Amino acid sequence: MNFHGNEVVLIAYVAAAGTVCALTPLVRRIALTSGALDHPTERKVHRRPLPTWGGVALVAGFFTGALAAGALHQVPFRTLVGISSGAILVALMGFVDDRLDLPPKLKLLLQVVSVGPLLLCGITISMLSHPLARQEQIMLPVWLSWIVTTVWVVAVTNAINLIDGLDGLAAGVTAIATVALAFIALGWGQLPVALLCAGLAGAAAGFLPWNWHPAKILMGDTGAYFLGYVIAGVTIQGAFKMAAAIAIFVPLLVLAVPLLDTALSPLRRFLSGRPPFAADREHVHHRLVAMGLSEQKVVLLTYAVTALCGGIAIWISRTG
Repeated sequence: MNFHGNEVVLIAYVAAAGTVCALTPLVRRIALTSGALDHPTERKVHRRPLPTWGGVALVAGFFTGALAAGALHQVPFRTLVGISSGAILVALMGFVDDRLDLPPKLKLLLQVVSVGPLLLCGITISMLSHPLARQEQIMLPVWLSWIVTTVWVVAVTNAINLIDGLDGLAAGVTAIATVALAFIALGWGQLPVALLCAGLAGAAAGFLPWNWHPAKILMGDTGAYFLGYVIAGVTIQGAFKMAAAIAIFVPLLVLAVPLLDTALSPLRRFLSGRPPFAADREHVHHRLVAMGLSEQKVVLLTYAVTALCGGIAIWISRTG
C-alpha cells in the first residue's frame, strides 16, 4: 500500500505515541522491581524516589514509529544508520549514567565520541548560508565541518537534558519543537526528515501522560540524551542542508528555549566561581519556580514560548 507524505508522517507520529504510552507502564514496573530509582537531592524538584527508565520506552517508541511509517524505504540508509547508531550510543551512555552517575567530563567525552557515526555517514554541517546574502553559501573545510557538527550535536543533546528538570518539561518541549520541524521539513519537501521528526514527536507526546506532574516515571538521561541527539541529527540533515539564507536560523529558533538555557548555564557557573559543568538548581525553570510559579505553570509557559518560536520558524521557512 502506498501512502502520501502527510499520511506517512502521521503514521510515524501515531505509532510512536501509541507504543510509548502502552510500553511505559511495563518499563515503570521493571524499573521499580530492579531498583532503578532517581532519589531526591537538593538540586532536584521531586521529593520521592521515581523510576528512571522512561527513556527505554522513548527509544523503542521512536524506532517503532519510524519503521511503521516505512523509514527503511523513506529515509536514506546512511542517514538512518548515522542518526540511529549515534542516538543509541548516547542512550546507552545515559542508561549507565542513570545508575552510576558518571563524571561530567567523561560524559562530555562520550558525547563527542557519539558524533562519530554522523561524521562517518556524511551527516555534517558542511556549509552555512550567509545571513546577509540570500543566495551566498559558505563552504566549510572538512575539519571545520566536523568541529561545527560536533559542537552542534553536543549542544543540542545537552540542551534537552538540562531542561529535564520539571515533570513533563523536556518531553513537551521536544514534542512541540519536533512537530514544528516536521512541518518545516514537509514545506521544504524533505519527507525523510519530517518522518523522523514525527516519530520523535509522537514518542515524546506518548510519554507525557506518565511524566506529567506528579510524574510516575522519569525519562532519565537515557531519554533526554536520546531525544536531544536525534533532534540534532535531523536538523543537520534537514535545516542546515537548505540553501536559503534563513536555514541557519530555523533550528536555532525552534530550539531557542533549551539552547538559551544551555548557553547561560556554564557562563553563570563560571561567573560564580563554580565548575562550568557542575549541576545546580538555577536553570530558568528553577528560577521561575523559586519566584512563586507552580511547576505546571512554568511548564505550560515554556510550552507556549516554544510553540511561539516554532510558529515563527514555520512562517519564516515558508516566506524566506
